[in-house]
Amino acid sequence: MKTREEAFALVCTHINNKNLIKHMLATEVIMSFLAKHFGEDEQLWGIAGLVHDVDYMQTEKEPEKHADVGANLLESLGYPAELVQAVRSHNPMNGSQKQSTFDECLYTADPLTGLIVACALIHPDKKLSSIDTPFIISRFKEKRFAAGANRDQIQNCEKLGLSLEKFIQLGLSAMQGISKELGL
Repeated sequence: MKTREEAFALVCTHINNKNLIKHMLATEVIMSFLAKHFGEDEQLWGIAGLVHDVDYMQTEKEPEKHADVGANLLESLGYPAELVQAVRSHNPMNGSQKQSTFDECLYTADPLTGLIVACALIHPDKKLSSIDTPFIISRFKEKRFAAGANRDQIQNCEKLGLSLEKFIQLGLSAMQGISKELGL
């Protein structure tokens, strides 16, 4: 198993966009919280969240290749098969299928980070500590707000046995724990 430090170094080698790295850090912490919730390997799931967009800059103009290229890279570097599968299947545009709770969690957590960040950024102090779950739920219902945060994908949390409120609460708590690293 690769260490978190090795995974972060890999991300920094392939990604030079600070906001994308912050998204990947946020996904990492949400995945760790989800792993704890489901009694799974927090390190493994966290690393999957951290590296899930490692190929984003390379595949930006070919979204149907996104996550497949990254999964192949991770596989070649010796990352565990279940992590490679979760990364590959978080982008349905590449034709892969979700096969496990791990896969479903990464697919569902990915867009939640953008919604939560957008909610923090419209607050006067731009801090995660200033927003709460009801505020995020109210913004979730506004389709134009943070339009890039796929609502259907976020609502996939219900397939995991989590209500939308519980899922958002979990994601917000996770991200609040790394607010300094996120600059929020």
